[in-house]
Amino acid sequence: MNILNYSEDHMAFRQGFKQYIETHVSPHGPTWEANGIVPPDAWKRMGEAGYLCTWVPEQYHGKGLDFLYSVIVMEELVKAGQSGFMASLHSDIIVPYIASYGSDAIKEKYLPGCVSGEIITAVAMTEPNAGSDLTAMAATVVEDDNGYILNGSKTFISNGINCNLAVIAARDPKIDDPYAALSLFVVADGTPGFTKGNKLAKMGLRSQDTAELFFSDCRIPKENLLGQKGNGFMMLMEKLQQERLVCAVSAVAGAEAVVEHTIDQARSMKNAMGKPLTKAQDVTFALVEMTTRIKMARTFVDMLVADHMDGKNMVIETSMAKYHTTDTLKEITYRAMDLLGEFGLDDTSFLARSMRDGRIMTIFAGTNEIMKEICAKFMGL
Repeated sequence: MNILNYSEDHMAFRQGFKQYIETHVSPHGPTWEANGIVPPDAWKRMGEAGYLCTWVPEQYHGKGLDFLYSVIVMEELVKAGQSGFMASLHSDIIVPYIASYGSDAIKEKYLPGCVSGEIITAVAMTEPNAGSDLTAMAATVVEDDNGYILNGSKTFISNGINCNLAVIAARDPKIDDPYAALSLFVVADGTPGFTKGNKLAKMGLRSQDTAELFFSDCRIPKENLLGQKGNGFMMLMEKLQQERLVCAVSAVAGAEAVVEHTIDQARSMKNAMGKPLTKAQDVTFALVEMTTRIKMARTFVDMLVADHMDGKNMVIETSMAKYHTTDTLKEITYRAMDLLGEFGLDDTSFLARSMRDGRIMTIFAGTNEIMKEICAKFMGL
């Protein structure tokens, strides 16, 4: 069943992007992983080629394309084993906050650079003592006659080193209601009081720079407020639907790539009897089970992508998809490692990299336990 109606233009875009990855991304992947960062010039090259923020309206130098072009970028980077180049985090999770809630002046100032890759964005919510629970944030923002003063720290911030523009969530300490206290701001790198910590060493996504961000009496102009003061929690909730859908799309694509790789390897490997692994019933049954599970997840996710493009509210469904697909990716990757044994353990192999990179997906964008809490709440349980 063809749920997503990819046009010839979509397919041409996919083929062009696959070639772009083969030429400009994959050859540099090992170096970027070793250095723990994708260099800014690679972001600029991606933007110049037209693969960042493809949905941004033409008036801000974008192409005004539909969400399927974003899906293509997500899928192809994952399938190429280049998840650490988190273009979709920038394009489809962070920049939408600016496009949806920024003033006309903010959009004119920043969106063209986001499209071109000259601006790399980060979103700063997680803190040392506040992860999935947004109401537990300790970072504070106080308004005065000249703007806002931000104090606090954020941790595990993706694109933390590269970012020259960050979307920051902070609370007003004068407001007791944690849901009404949060506001969102854009803060440019170089703003006095805004400093970056060292790159954090991670198990996976090694080419994606992750860092702590610190704010000490950081003064933010009033025009850098996104949306209305005190509406930060609602804005975060509105955008988390797409964020979790991005996770689900990436997880399904990753699981598909793992099984495809495992089948190819199993066909070329021999068991103790000297026969290809794919002739062993336990192996073939495992591969069939893994493929079946992925196809069912793919159908669900494609349906959600179509509904999302139609503007439907799917808080429950995207939360379900996020936890289910990322659990599926984790379990299938571990099962594939069991099947291939030592051949999957080489640190540079596709399977080892997939295991490292995919493990975080059950944790970020809200842990899978939080996804189930959300579903239970909306189901009246």
